[in-house]
Amino acid sequence: MSKPPLDELAQHLLGKPAVELDPEERRVLETIEAGTLITRDAGDVADERESFGDRLSDRVAAVGGSWGFIIAFSVVLVGWMLLNSDVLQHFGLAFDPYPYIFLNLMLSTVAAIQAPVIMMSQNRQARKDRLAASLDFETNLRAEIEILRLHHKLDVAVVERLRALEAKIDALAISASRD
Repeated sequence: MSKPPLDELAQHLLGKPAVELDPEERRVLETIEAGTLITRDAGDVADERESFGDRLSDRVAAVGGSWGFIIAFSVVLVGWMLLNSDVLQHFGLAFDPYPYIFLNLMLSTVAAIQAPVIMMSQNRQARKDRLAASLDFETNLRAEIEILRLHHKLDVAVVERLRALEAKIDALAISASRD
């Protein structure tokens, strides 16, 4: 009874049975067995897996972590303070006079919502980085295995060539000894 091809490849190339393979190793050997490519773009794979919430958190983090947001937010804050300290207070219509309690509440609310969203985006980026590392490992393992296979083929070819040369030398030696 012969082993399935994956078991043979696992034992021959990685020195362990197929049941002990990591998922990455198994995928590499399956692609070798099938004769297909293994290289995949980590960004494309991550994009296939992301949800609406993931995309939203990335957008919020991109906007909230930009100079444009910081400048615009600073302009709004200074405008709010000027409006409530000078302009509206002059007419007795200031809706949030100094010490700006309503402004503090809004800033706290923005910070309370923005921080977890940015952390979600960072967690997603960390998952994307782990995925990229896993795909890189698969590609490197495949390349290493293919290099080993090529070395083996070259070694076999060299040995066969040496045996053929030995046979010719032996044949020449025998014919020379007869003369």
